[in-house]
Amino acid sequence: MLPVFVFALFIILVDLYAWKGLHILFNKPHNNALKVIFRTLYWLIPFLLIASVVFVMYFRPVEPGQRIVNRYYYIVAFTMVFYLPKLVFILFHLVEDIVHISEKAVRSLIKYLKKDDPPFGETNAGRRKFLSRTGIIIAIIPFLAVIYGVAIGRFDFQVINKSVEFENLPPAFDGFRIAHISDLHTGSFHGYENRVRQAVELINRQEADVIVFTGDLVNYFTTELDGFIEILSEMSAPFGMYSVLGNHDYGDYYQWESEAAKQKNMRDMLAAQEEIGFQLLMNEWDTISISGETIVIAGVENWGEPPFPRYGDLEKALEGTEKFPFIILLTHDPIHWDAEVLDETNIDLTLAGHTHGMQFGIETRFLRWSPIRHRYPRWGGLYRENNQFLYVNRGLGYVAFPGRIGMPPEITVIELQRSR
Repeated sequence: MLPVFVFALFIILVDLYAWKGLHILFNKPHNNALKVIFRTLYWLIPFLLIASVVFVMYFRPVEPGQRIVNRYYYIVAFTMVFYLPKLVFILFHLVEDIVHISEKAVRSLIKYLKKDDPPFGETNAGRRKFLSRTGIIIAIIPFLAVIYGVAIGRFDFQVINKSVEFENLPPAFDGFRIAHISDLHTGSFHGYENRVRQAVELINRQEADVIVFTGDLVNYFTTELDGFIEILSEMSAPFGMYSVLGNHDYGDYYQWESEAAKQKNMRDMLAAQEEIGFQLLMNEWDTISISGETIVIAGVENWGEPPFPRYGDLEKALEGTEKFPFIILLTHDPIHWDAEVLDETNIDLTLAGHTHGMQFGIETRFLRWSPIRHRYPRWGGLYRENNQFLYVNRGLGYVAFPGRIGMPPEITVIELQRSR
């Protein structure tokens, strides 16, 4: 009951304070009919939202299925569309209240000291309406941004090309191209299977030498892959496809009826990876050879900081790789690079995902920013320390919020080059 109560309290408080500000604009006696309609629609939204949360929390299907994921996503989208703009609006109304209270305090003080009315005149109703109207206009921006992110942004697949130079890259691999994808969260795409097929076709058109996937194939459970395995198995590359598990792939975020059910979900995940065509690297490595020269692709299970699970064993994953000149590591969480890879190993290139760029941000030629930077300093793109590189893919899918704003879904093509 506590999460539902806290959510309902937040919604009600936001609506009450926002209504106080909107009341200034819509409380006109000659618009009684419109006032009734507006008031009814206004309070219908929080009622439906809170009722939906109660329904999802207390009438969850016994068996894990896609309906669970869809219900959560609808609620998140609904909340973002209506309450992010309201939060922006009440900031303006809060400023007006602070100014108004300050004026009243000064007025009372002057009246007390001089025993006379201060020369402020009547409360500035015009200013109050101006700030409220300004708040509504500014609130339209996040409203439209959320609508765009849900309707268009989450499907706006982008190909990002990067070239990375290495002195120790074997000559035969000069120009070797890696298609890097991450965080598909397949369950998010139910009802949009053609969008996944579109992404797969775009990946194949890159004609990369190898395809790597750095985790989070699903959101909660393996059955989310129903109807998608055939589509995903259409991906192909001359030197194969490699993958690792992300924090969502273990079934840790679902309340299973028994440990046996959770273990079966994990076995199904391993089988699905193989059926798609991925060679799943679980604290192990494989080699790719061209013209007698060889590089290593190693992969670890998820390695994160609390609350994320830590199953990865880098030492085990690298055991026996000392004799090879060039190593690529697949790991889901970019924090792993700073914690165990950087300056501690001879890994040349690490590929990660996990952050999604928070599915919100600004990336231009002059500015790269996302709120996720406060949690993950290396949240997206290419990073270099000395002769070691990290690339963080911003994700192909989405989770929680069914949209992307300024942070489009990404297919990265990394070309390895030998320094000249």
